Amino acid sequence: MQGFTIRRVVEKESPLRDFLMQDMGISRKMLTLVKYEGKIEVNGVARTVRHNLEQGDEVEVTFPEESPSTEMVASNRLLRILYEDDALLAVDKPAGIATIPSRLHPTDTLANAVLGYYKQIGLPSAIHVVNRLDRDTSGVVLFAKFGFVHHRFSELQKANKLMRSYMALVEEEVLPQTIDAPIGRAEGSIMERVVTEDGQRAVTHVLACQKFGSDFLLTIRLETGRTHQIRVHLRHIGHPLIGDSMYGGVNRMGRHALHSASARFIHPLTGEEIFIEAPIPEDFIRT
Repeated sequence: MQGFTIRRVVEKESPLRDFLMQDMGISRKMLTLVKYEGKIEVNGVARTVRHNLEQGDEVEVTFPEESPSTEMVASNRLLRILYEDDALLAVDKPAGIATIPSRLHPTDTLANAVLGYYKQIGLPSAIHVVNRLDRDTSGVVLFAKFGFVHHRFSELQKANKLMRSYMALVEEEVLPQTIDAPIGRAEGSIMERVVTEDGQRAVTHVLACQKFGSDFLLTIRLETGRTHQIRVHLRHIGHPLIGDSMYGGVNRMGRHALHSASARFIHPLTGEEIFIEAPIPEDFIRT
């Protein structure tokens, strides 16, 4: 069966293969899949990738229909949908649930809930998570509805063009600054991370700090995306997240006080700028 379709008008003469990969952003692996299981048409006529395009030609690519993993269970958990179109779904993840299934949390995750939602709306697609959040981190999580869209988001992330901001609660004031300190796995631990010379480069920008009740609310932007990056970097400068028991934060919440507040990017299909925002969670206000 055929699935997701994209169309583009050719602006200058080009071999079809080059146009598909360079102008339409289809990876070599995905192009091979389309050739055998999908459809490539130029002006409504099926063509091979060796075809030469002329200015004004319309290229239509139809990808094979996708299906979710047979091992993934759909759940009926309600989603807080922040944004949705034909290619993308953005949800406000609550604290306390994992983003994707694991051995410890095989069924009641955000991905399971998205699969349940896809079944409700009749979308036969796999689950493509663009950005994952820790179990206790709340806020914006993006799902690409199709593999091609997921690939385009991966390219955006590599080019640092998917801008995400976070809110974090700490006990004391933190001056705006950039933390550039490599992160690696802590010795003897599967989960914990530390700042270490032989770690991967990690850059965190603390953009603002404002009084928030008796605490301070930080606005943070990530330049890189290492595991536990914000949590490790804030401990590194002596200001661990409130509630972050792994990294030395005072235990005044039922989770660490980190919230994925927004995402800004150029839509990989339409080219328009998209800004998605998740409201500040209630447990931040009550803390």
